[in-house]
Amino acid sequence: MSGSDVSGSSTDLADAGVTTEVVEDADAFVLTLTTEALAKVHEIRDGEDEPGTLCLRVEITGTAGTEYAYDLAFAEISSLEAEDDLSVQDGLSVVVAAESIDRMRGATLDLPRTSGQAGLVIRNPNRPTPPNPFEGRDIVLTGDIAEKVTQLLVESINPGLASHGGFAELVGVDDTTVFITMGGGCQGCAMSAATLRDGIQTAIREAIPEVTEIIDATDHTAGDNPFYT
Repeated sequence: MSGSDVSGSSTDLADAGVTTEVVEDADAFVLTLTTEALAKVHEIRDGEDEPGTLCLRVEITGTAGTEYAYDLAFAEISSLEAEDDLSVQDGLSVVVAAESIDRMRGATLDLPRTSGQAGLVIRNPNRPTPPNPFEGRDIVLTGDIAEKVTQLLVESINPGLASHGGFAELVGVDDTTVFITMGGGCQGCAMSAATLRDGIQTAIREAIPEVTEIIDATDHTAGDNPFYT
């Protein structure tokens, strides 16, 4: 089993028949828990039966927009797979599922920064690869930049946004710079800026290489779900 053991006892692991490589450098952790997150997880785990036999297991289960979706649960230490990543942080065994290691490397588990918000938050520097809007489709774009962008939005991008009640629209072209706005359910959505940056911009650049810059002209403080930066 790959992993690291720092600032905690490995007694529980030995009792469970698990052997770990002791690494003193916390930078080697795939997933690092903040002090606050450690306290919260310890509190929850200590309310379980036989808490010393349990680890916190984290796994990527899919995607949610431009972020990964996760499953966090307590699991028996003895049930871990040899390829899982194991670290011991302040006496807590933390496991990242083998298939999630590369996509979670450098992530942090923390408490929410918003006052009154419950739960735990994973801040992951890694992002899912944006879906290719042209996959399985034969789209030929014609005309000038404005016509090509409009055609791309109508035929490829907006059908996906429509499932969330939103749409993207071309509002102007200045030489090789295009201005896009998002409306409907996307306007004021906290994910809309990331969607434009990571999804729509990528699609436009790949399909219309003569475009040199894409500007987000959306008023993100409007709409039903405004967010603030």
